[in-house]
Amino acid sequence: MSFLPAALGALVDELNTSETIINMSVALYMLSMSIFPISWSAFSEEFGRRSMYLVSFTLFIVFIVFSILCAVSTNAPMPITFRLLAGGASGSVQVIGAGTIADIWESNKRGRAMSLFYLGPMLGPLLGPVLGGVLTQHLGIFFLLPVTLARENEPTATRELTRLSTRESIRAKSSEFTKSLKHYLIEPLSVLMLLRLPPVFLTVLIAAIASCSVYILNIAIESGFADSPYNFNQTTVGLAYMSTGLGYILSSMVGGRWMDSIMSKEARKAERYDSHGKLISLPEDHMKENAWVANSLYPLSLLWFGWTMYYGVQFMVPISALFVFGFSSMLHFNLGTTMLTEFVRKRSSAGVAVNNFVRNILSCVGTIVAAPWMKGVGGGYMMTTLYVSVMWTLTLC
Repeated sequence: MSFLPAALGALVDELNTSETIINMSVALYMLSMSIFPISWSAFSEEFGRRSMYLVSFTLFIVFIVFSILCAVSTNAPMPITFRLLAGGASGSVQVIGAGTIADIWESNKRGRAMSLFYLGPMLGPLLGPVLGGVLTQHLGIFFLLPVTLARENEPTATRELTRLSTRESIRAKSSEFTKSLKHYLIEPLSVLMLLRLPPVFLTVLIAAIASCSVYILNIAIESGFADSPYNFNQTTVGLAYMSTGLGYILSSMVGGRWMDSIMSKEARKAERYDSHGKLISLPEDHMKENAWVANSLYPLSLLWFGWTMYYGVQFMVPISALFVFGFSSMLHFNLGTTMLTEFVRKRSSAGVAVNNFVRNILSCVGTIVAAPWMKGVGGGYMMTTLYVSVMWTLTLC
């Protein structure tokens, strides 16, 4: 999906459609990634993380196939359909990976590990638009992982051999199919009940609005820099995304260590030690000055970008805002994901799945409305609305 933002304008021209329709390929990709991880999370807790990783690696090949099919699309519905399918094939690793981090890392080191884990997904926004812009303009390993959540051995129920009539056999098979359907399609949705917990709900809501802001900003970068007074070509638009990506990387390198040091400092200040002398951490120990920095800078950077682009200020000024946004929003995402794994320690992947479900739905909506919204009111007023939404949700905490 990281290739698409820099290529949206070219896709509109080549497929003879509107920008909103092409943005649907990104939006439905996000929608697919919001729904499928719920099942991946449930399956990983039932069958173990390793089994789901092996399935994920197989689906990665499917993801590549659907991405190739997008490249040979001849009309607008084709990339939309293939991106929808690609989202389902690629939505497992983030959920299961975050659960694995929570399984094997202690609380006082989890922030650092989570930052490094999210560095991988964030390399896409750094490299994808650059490569996508270049390609658009000029060309129109398996590895073994330990089992981190093994299944307990369950006693095998013995069944007496009985002779069933044909009708009873059909009824038995039908009942078994119904139970399987309920178990694999309906029961995974029970993780959404975690939203009844106020700490989980507030964390997910704030993270969802931040994620929605990312995708609205991605559309605004392409739309704003491709139009007057900047008139960037696809390659230059792709390079503009590097500023956000560099902010992501810097935040991944320092944000996790910062979070862990804050948590240890708060536990020592409260003199919380167990019988072995180890620090006892609480979820709220993660959120101190780092939360203030993240939740202050990222909404302010939206205003900075929106209004400087609205008035056509020299291009380095809005690009600098993108770097600040990348740094602060990554702090925000890392903090939110780590907090969720603390709130639901025994079901960490379920907490992350709920987070992905809500935030990707909002991201889907944001991607659809971003282009007409920006054309209707301008980037400055659009980003101001986002700023007000962010600050309102923060007051709920």
